[in-house]
Parts: sequence; C-alpha cells; structure tokens
Amino acid sequence: MHRRVLSPALVWAFTPYVVVSITHVILLAIESPAVGPTKILLMPLLAVPVIPTARRLGSRPTTFLIAAALMFSWLGDSAGAFFPALPELPLMLAFFGLAHLAYIALFLRFLAQRRMPWWTLIYAIWWIAMLIVLGPHTDGLLLALALYGVVLAGTAATSARSTPTIAVGGAFFLTSDTILAFRLFLPEAVYPWGSPAVMLTYTLGQGLLIAGVLAALTRRRTS
Repeated sequence: MHRRVLSPALVWAFTPYVVVSITHVILLAIESPAVGPTKILLMPLLAVPVIPTARRLGSRPTTFLIAAALMFSWLGDSAGAFFPALPELPLMLAFFGLAHLAYIALFLRFLAQRRMPWWTLIYAIWWIAMLIVLGPHTDGLLLALALYGVVLAGTAATSARSTPTIAVGGAFFLTSDTILAFRLFLPEAVYPWGSPAVMLTYTLGQGLLIAGVLAALTRRRTS
C-alpha cells in the first residue's frame, strides 16, 4: 500500500482551486461573461497549497521553480486582461513558454526518479504531427508554434521521469495546449466544445502537476 503523503489539511487546501476550476469550465460551456474573473483566480488558488508547503519541503531553488511555473502560468492565463495593448497570443506563448521551462528544470534537477521512458517518443511524434497539420494555418506564427511545442513536449516528457501523478499532469497539460492550438488555427475541428475542453484538461494538468510535486517532495522528506 502507498502511504498517504499529503495531509488532510493540504488536500483541503486544493478545494478552492477545484471548485473554481469546475465553475470556470461550466461558465465556458454556457458562454457566461464571468469566465474572465474565474480564469484569473485559477493560479493564485493553486498556489494556496504550495505556500505553506514548498519552503518547508524543498530547497530555495525548488521553491523558486514552483513559484515561477505558477506565476508565468498566471500571466499566460491573464495576458489579455493585464496587457490589453499588446498582441495576446504571442504574449501568452511567451509566458507559458517560461512556465514550461520552470517545470522542466524542476523535473530534471529535483524530481527525476528514473530514465526517460521509451514511450515519451510519442511526444516527438506529436510535435512533428502538429507542425504538419497546423503549420499551413498559423499565419506567420509557425516558428513560435514550433518553439512552444518543443518546451510543451519537454514538460510532458520530463514529467514522465518523475511520479505517475506528475506524468499524467504533464500529459493533460499537453492535451490542453493541443486542443487550444486547434481552436486558434483550425477552429472548425474543435467547435463547439473546444474552449471547455481546453480549460478542463488545463486545470486537471496543472492541479496534478502541483499535487504530484508536493507529494514527491513530502515523500522525499519523510523517507
């Protein structure tokens, strides 16, 4: 049997994030104008279980990388609201790219538990397939899409070197951005379910990544 590695108090600390995530996906599905505020709340609420835990369980670099991943994800979520005078998509890709780099560094430097599984080659195949399918529809953003795809696949692949929870979180994150890419460049392929699906898989991915990271740090500290 696996030992419980997250305390009940820490599990409850995820509750606001879970509630707002579900609410946000439902609001997207019904096309409510309240989706903006709930989206901005997501990453700050995901930081709630991290704040009392990360510094106690990890080193300063570990804490910094977790905080950076959440902060840049938050800026990516809120790019349109915080920087209305700037082009939203390139800014969003830049912020999320930095978030992915923080995750990759965290997984490689502090949470790697095994070699890269052979099946992570599917992420390289995914990258090639995305460029082939979406490349003709990117309107000058092919290079940005290609670079972002590298770090996105990098997060998914390096997460597979950690725990199963983290690996599943990385796969959900990649799924979310895959659906988002189709919604942006080939919208008829994912209409009308694209937006709710993007945020459902995104919130699952981010939540599992952070829960998995905290569990892995707790297990390492107590073992």
